[in-house]
Amino acid sequence: MFVRLIASILVLFCAATTPSNADEARDLRFLKKFEGSWRGPGEIVAGKYKGTRFTCHLNGTNPATGLGMGLKGDCRVGVFTQEMEATVVREGKTFKGEFLDGALGTGLDVVAGNITDDRIVLTLNRKDLNGAMLARLASDNQLNVTVSVRVGEELVPVIGMSLDRMDTLAVGSTN
Repeated sequence: MFVRLIASILVLFCAATTPSNADEARDLRFLKKFEGSWRGPGEIVAGKYKGTRFTCHLNGTNPATGLGMGLKGDCRVGVFTQEMEATVVREGKTFKGEFLDGALGTGLDVVAGNITDDRIVLTLNRKDLNGAMLARLASDNQLNVTVSVRVGEELVPVIGMSLDRMDTLAVGSTN
């Protein structure tokens, strides 16, 4: 009797802390849409460099195992180029990862995240800086990204990008 009670509690706990198969299938379909080549303009919309315009070219990938995505490429401002890289993987019910080399280096940590029908929202952290990145697929061929930072109780948008698919990769399949 006691063993059954413990087993029942463990089953309930595991069910409460792991995503359902339907959630995983939905998330996989969504993340596969990031695969391929993306290019487009962006702008810093707040802060010291407000008004700075740039262009990014990023390649999206999905890991061979697990549930996640990666973006790698560069962004240009005039003659200056900055390499960009981000990785995000599911850990339990949330997502974790790094932007550039993470908060221990010059980048940011992805400390949480979730997916809805057409967007992924990631919580970003670096020391005292907290923020969020929203990546929304306006269509299979257009990706809008907003990065915001927390100022007091408010999230203030600081970077906006609108990226177009540059390849003919079929999206949405779950091969």
